[in-house]
Amino acid sequence: MNPLASTLAVIDGPLVWLVLIVVVLLFGGSKLPELARGLGKARREFKKASEEVDDEIRNAIEEDERKKVRAKIDEEERAKMRAKVEDEERAKIRARVEEEERAKLAAEKNKQA
Repeated sequence: MNPLASTLAVIDGPLVWLVLIVVVLLFGGSKLPELARGLGKARREFKKASEEVDDEIRNAIEEDERKKVRAKIDEEERAKMRAKVEDEERAKIRARVEEEERAKLAAEKNKQA
């Protein structure tokens, strides 16, 4: 059995009243509102801090995802640029080979003539 559940099962109506009476006797009636305000303020601060931590974690995850997307886009752009440069180099080589072949054919025609 869950230890918290067993502890909460022991805390019933009369025990709660006993705890409240002891708290009133220890702190006095005038201190209870201050104590309640302090507990409320502490609870709000804790909630705010936990939300800030959640936001930081969420932002870090989103930033990591953005970096991955940017890296992927950059890699794709680099691949496109490499392909473009390779195509241009092939076109230059092809043009040079065709020019050399034309020059050979022209030289052979000049020899035959």
